[in-house]
Amino acid sequence: MKNKKVLIISSEVIPYLPQTNQALNSYEIPKSVNENGGQTRIFMPRYGLINERRHQLHEVIRLSGMNLVIDDEDMPLIIKVASIPKERMQVYFIDNDEYFKRRGALRDEKGKLFNDNDERMIFFTKGVIETVKKLNWSPDIIHLHGWFTSLFPLYLKTYYKDEPLFAESKIVISVYSKDFDGVVSKKIEKKVSFDKIPSEEIQLLKRANYENLIQLSLNHSDGYVVADNGALKKIDKLIESKDIPVMDFDQTKQDKAFVSYYSNKIF
Repeated sequence: MKNKKVLIISSEVIPYLPQTNQALNSYEIPKSVNENGGQTRIFMPRYGLINERRHQLHEVIRLSGMNLVIDDEDMPLIIKVASIPKERMQVYFIDNDEYFKRRGALRDEKGKLFNDNDERMIFFTKGVIETVKKLNWSPDIIHLHGWFTSLFPLYLKTYYKDEPLFAESKIVISVYSKDFDGVVSKKIEKKVSFDKIPSEEIQLLKRANYENLIQLSLNHSDGYVVADNGALKKIDKLIESKDIPVMDFDQTKQDKAFVSYYSNKIF
């Protein structure tokens, strides 16, 4: 892993959110990469429930100030950064008052998914990619965690397909257990199509349920990780048809599991 660059993109990372399996993986994996000679950058949304003073977040003026077009609306992008204590890991936060100021991550106080999660997903996707471009940091691996990141492979392989910074990047997704029923949005296909992404690439968004979002991610990925025991029960037929390297759940518990997977299966 020496000098290899790994971009971690997640909707949850400790210590900024509670210690779920996803939040823990999004911390432990880059830590292991760093300890084995690699370089990492971590990106997550800057939810309103994150205490900026406690975690010492600060805005990066040279990276902020861009407007991203989301469904024909200009939305300002704010970038904040913090360092995880005692670790050589920087976390970049994608922020926008309209999408992320509220005191909630992906659900309201009643546990219902926010109605605008579709636009938040598009904004987060574009925001991360545009920020990495400004950093001029070309990742060898982009590792995605959580269904909220499921538009990244699609956008990288279509909307940003001519971007040289990502030309050699390999995409790995960690698949977690299903955590919502129904669909994220009935309008997400229309909003993604605004970016002139070919209609045949976004058919799965006609019904943007959990399974279809994972399928969409896998369509443009180079490897996947079974991050929860039993996480693939409903999409196992799709997985069988994909000739890409897998790390099963038991393997994730081994020492240096992800360093070995990246080095031996992805590079």
